[in-house]
Amino acid sequence: MSEIIASPGLTQTVTIETVTTTQGVEALRSSYEQLQRACHNILPFAMYDWHVAWCHSVLNSNSRILDQPNFYVVRNAAGECVSILPFIVSRRRVGSIKIAAVNLLGADPNITEIRAPMMVSGYEHLIAHAVQSHLAKIDDWDWVHWTGISEAFGEALSAYCTLVWQPVQPDFVLDLAPTWEQFRSGLKRNIRESLRHCYNSLKRDNHTFEFRVIETGPEVAAGVERFFELHTMRANIPTGVQHPDRFTSPIFRNFLHEVCQRFADQGGLRLFQLKIGSQVIAAWVGFVSGDSIYFYNSGFDPAWARYSVMTTALAEAIKYAIGQGFKTINLSANKEVSKTRWGPRQVDYRSAYQQGSRMRSRIALQTYVKARSSDGLLAWVLQRVVQARRNWR
Repeated sequence: MSEIIASPGLTQTVTIETVTTTQGVEALRSSYEQLQRACHNILPFAMYDWHVAWCHSVLNSNSRILDQPNFYVVRNAAGECVSILPFIVSRRRVGSIKIAAVNLLGADPNITEIRAPMMVSGYEHLIAHAVQSHLAKIDDWDWVHWTGISEAFGEALSAYCTLVWQPVQPDFVLDLAPTWEQFRSGLKRNIRESLRHCYNSLKRDNHTFEFRVIETGPEVAAGVERFFELHTMRANIPTGVQHPDRFTSPIFRNFLHEVCQRFADQGGLRLFQLKIGSQVIAAWVGFVSGDSIYFYNSGFDPAWARYSVMTTALAEAIKYAIGQGFKTINLSANKEVSKTRWGPRQVDYRSAYQQGSRMRSRIALQTYVKARSSDGLLAWVLQRVVQARRNWR
């Protein structure tokens, strides 16, 4: 059901619709696609197929917490979708106390790397007012966790509520040149030398590689399974930079299978593979959003580590992206030398907590934030009392 919202001091109006079921979310494809074009969104985590797959595979998969969709769909007077805020209301019990939190979809262990709403520029104040009016109708929430919001929307929200700002989340975007040679000439000397070493070391030992890109068809499922194997191999390397194995849970394996197939059906999947002989030795999962490719997660066979095969795989993927006319590559949100040495620009995503009006809500939020930190004895005790970290099975 939609409701017309008029904001004091603004001549425009918007309507806001609340969607509270997975079936309701599934019915929003056309709204997402319209908004995707209007916002020029480059994040796969804000897209329709990511949200639907998440609701299918992850929603309510944790026995400790009850999650319910509470998506807000905002439209202007012409009926055009100007924002989708994919909220999930999560309720848990701590002893005799019930705690309710409102989060943007993606409260998972870094499977959804950046949680951000889509909205059309210029509507920030109308959207902020409309959402605050609707949040007031959920009378039991203790806090709202706003993530991935723009500076303009943060200012608009601050006019209606008090926000407790958190450290920004950096993202790293690589702008591409029209040709590989132009791009390569703009790199720092150390990465150019590293590229020469990668290619020459394989050639010197008589190894010929093949670079493959899987976009659709029956190879998608097998490609995802090989990615899981290589991702686990990389996580189990005892030395060097440590990378967690993010897909040990069947929940997240099933999710990635579904989301990859969904993106493939829409032309938005790129499974990058580096092969030597008959064996895939390195893989990267990429998602297309507009004129950008998001490089999501990767893996490789440590037996080939001395050849720096991940650098070769990324270089070949960049060549592919340039050849296909993409404008940017998103190297994802984790700051690592393997990304920053390519010279990407940093894009910061802001986040903040909005606490409920009750004293209990203030205490609950402070306790939860402390429990989520991994520092000290108090945090260790609170994690066991509040169960801040979800138990994914």
